[in-house]
Amino acid sequence: MTLDIGDVVARAGVPPSTLRFYEEKGLIAATGRRGLRRQYDDSVLQTLSLIALGRTAGFSLDDIAGMLLPQGKANIDRERLQAKAADIDKTIRQLSALRDGLRHAAECPATEHLACPQFQRLMRLASMKGAKGARRASASSLEKRSPRPGKPATLG
Repeated sequence: MTLDIGDVVARAGVPPSTLRFYEEKGLIAATGRRGLRRQYDDSVLQTLSLIALGRTAGFSLDDIAGMLLPQGKANIDRERLQAKAADIDKTIRQLSALRDGLRHAAECPATEHLACPQFQRLMRLASMKGAKGARRASASSLEKRSPRPGKPATLG
């Protein structure tokens, strides 16, 4: 079944500019045109769902492109999924610790937060994480990032 770009936009919930961007990246392909409007095989909906799932999980579009085969098929690397799941687990642990620290700070009986050992520990952890992030940001700012269509190029 062939779908018009408007049908794909309505059913997948992505704007036409995203469809064109995904085409440029080789993630999807139009099957042709009817007048000026792109036409897609209905398997594009499954491919768009796979792309959305991959993006939600934190995969880059290049990573996702490596997992897609023609006609909406997938070649998913299970080891890569396990590694991504481990990364997500680590992030959950870090965010849970931050949440717990913030809750403690909100309920801490100390008259001055800076006098609380647990609050001091929270600040040290934030400083260490901030220092690591600053080093990563300065290194990545040297790499020019490719813009999305209609967006100017930026430095990290």
